[in-house]
Amino acid sequence: MLEKLFKLKEHQTSLKQEVLAGITTFLTMAYIIFVNPSMLANAGMDQGAVFVATCLAAAVGCLVMGLLANYPIALAPGMGLNAFFTYTVVGDMGYSWETALGAVFLSGCCFLILSLVRIREWVVNSIPMSLRMGIAAGIGLFLALIGLRGAGIVVDNPATLVGLGDLTSFHAVMAILGFLLIIAFVHRGYKAAVIMSILAVTILGLLFGDVKYSGIVSMPPSIAPTFMKMDLAGVLDVSMISIVFAFLFVDLFDTSGTLVAVAHRGGFLDQNGRLPRLNRALTADSLATIAGAALGTSTTTSYIESTAGVCAGGRTGLTAVVVGLLFIAALFISPLAGMVPAYATAGTLFYVAILMTSSLLHVEWEDLTEAAPVVVAALIMPFTYSIANGIACGFITYAAIKVLCGRFKDLNVGVVVLALLFIAKFIWA
Repeated sequence: MLEKLFKLKEHQTSLKQEVLAGITTFLTMAYIIFVNPSMLANAGMDQGAVFVATCLAAAVGCLVMGLLANYPIALAPGMGLNAFFTYTVVGDMGYSWETALGAVFLSGCCFLILSLVRIREWVVNSIPMSLRMGIAAGIGLFLALIGLRGAGIVVDNPATLVGLGDLTSFHAVMAILGFLLIIAFVHRGYKAAVIMSILAVTILGLLFGDVKYSGIVSMPPSIAPTFMKMDLAGVLDVSMISIVFAFLFVDLFDTSGTLVAVAHRGGFLDQNGRLPRLNRALTADSLATIAGAALGTSTTTSYIESTAGVCAGGRTGLTAVVVGLLFIAALFISPLAGMVPAYATAGTLFYVAILMTSSLLHVEWEDLTEAAPVVVAALIMPFTYSIANGIACGFITYAAIKVLCGRFKDLNVGVVVLALLFIAKFIWA
């Protein structure tokens, strides 16, 4: 059956190799079962229910990816998108988390349509590469600010807006230690570096009496507080268009970039540099987002950590299926997930920020018409605490600079239309 489903011999792999690759991928991304519930709880959602939704959404995404597209690519609720959900849509803009879930659901439906009608390439190609890099870096800086703020390292300052917190406080020290441990573990080649750091800091919190022990294993919490709680009527408001677009936009390019990166590492690209069964992979991603929204979590997307499994020998969708099964098994460690304090995940956010800001290496810094919009998009996100604002300002700046510099050939219809829509949003919002 496995040979028929995944064509193991054709891909020169084995059951043992695929299982080990799946375990490797799971260990590199399992931190999301601790980070995502903690972050979405700040939006007013039930943390136990989000924990279950996170595990189930990841399991659904991995199983669909493995069985439909036969790629060793794992999925789970995405970092950055969960921050946008909590701190921008709910926190800054004041929408309910139910309405935000409705926006995630609608963005997943739009993504599915784009995948099925095969116009994804036109959409992707219409966005300048520099803006993609700037948006990725901006999301990274946004996550870093969230982590620093949560650990008390960055605090409010009436004179300068932000200032340095008390670095000698227990929470700040633990957050810094967690970050340093991740870097050390990654440098030494440990696949489970992030989750090892989270668990180590949590144990220290227990030993110092800052964390209350509540057990390790139990039956999963009820998912009822978040299951099918989407407010689809609220999404029909005109003001939600930009939010749905932001969810769709970030997921679309994050997924596309991840698929290409993992495929390149695994040698899955064809002679023309294209990924076979791309639409199946994108369909799996969009279906995972739709299912995740119904279960009660933010956008589910493909994880770049899948490269760890590919490097460990993963070549087929069986690797992704193994990851999905492990996420189902993780449902029974909800007490442990509930014990993890915010400062234990702060280092993770900063580490992810490093990975995302590395995209700035690919910016053409010698060309100011390309570099300036990148910096605008990357800095507006953390300084306005909004991914949507960063995307909007990046597009407007890009279009305006190209027009003023007479570089009309660098513009396309997609960029111009989006820039005008964002300008209208700022004027009449």
